[in-house]
Amino acid sequence: SLFRLKDLEVPKLGDSDVHVKMLAAPINPADINMIQGTYPLLSPLPAVGGNEGVGEVLEVGRHVTALQPGDWVIPADAGLGTWRTRGVFPEETLLKVPSDIPVLCAATLSVNPCTAFRVLADFESLAPGDSVIQNAANSGVGQAVIQIARASGIKTINVVRDRPDLPKLVERLMALGADHVVTEEMLRKPEMKDIFKSIPRPRLALNCVGGKSTTEMLRHLQPKGTMVTYGGMAKQPVMVPVSAFIFRDVRLRGFWMTQWRKDHAQDQASVAGMMDALCQLIRRGQLTAPACTEVPLQDYRAALEASMKPFVSSKQILLL
Repeated sequence: SLFRLKDLEVPKLGDSDVHVKMLAAPINPADINMIQGTYPLLSPLPAVGGNEGVGEVLEVGRHVTALQPGDWVIPADAGLGTWRTRGVFPEETLLKVPSDIPVLCAATLSVNPCTAFRVLADFESLAPGDSVIQNAANSGVGQAVIQIARASGIKTINVVRDRPDLPKLVERLMALGADHVVTEEMLRKPEMKDIFKSIPRPRLALNCVGGKSTTEMLRHLQPKGTMVTYGGMAKQPVMVPVSAFIFRDVRLRGFWMTQWRKDHAQDQASVAGMMDALCQLIRRGQLTAPACTEVPLQDYRAALEASMKPFVSSKQILLL
């Protein structure tokens, strides 16, 4: 086993440091990949797992001006190590978030909703009435895409894997604001044409699966449309028919939230703009936390196991 629960001394508070009491931290696929060493970020070992979560400021160093005790903070970047009860972190590694949003929303804010926000905003200029198609629609990003798109008047076609409790999943995604939910098998059926009687073909496709699912999704993209790949859960390459390039001039792009943060490290306005927009949606009830299962830290093994099971529709959240 790669994991142990350990008691460590909390380091001394430096002048630019912030002492944080962690409140809640989710287990995301990338956290597991990082620990397995299959992710482009490697932490020097021994390391604390977890890239996301929310904490409350207990104490600040004497040079810290932007934060004060009682503030809520989330990681400004990946690699913070959020699976702990307390930590002392340099001020610049933290972002302040409003403490009037639900704790599970704050705990799951910095990875999935930010990814959803960026992939919807940065590749195609979508207007109300336009549509987007995405696979793994019940993932954390998928659920955020549905809600953010809905709030902007953008229609979503949501692709999920067939499963025993499919009607229940469809109902849940429709309740979040999905316009259409289809299985991967349905993507190649003639009935897909019926969908496009009422909404335009998508200019944007969002892929976090790879393999056959992606090829089928690409079929429905408008000419000159863009497919953005932000994950590869099937661990298979993206296959694109030559005809899609020649006759429809589709564009293939990639997105990694960690890279976006690096590129915008000096651009605090765009980071703040995104966080404000997301917090506004949360306050208005237009963006909710994904379906979550709350697990006390000492049961972390069960939580890790549960997070790796197939067809999981609930995100494991460590309560700290």
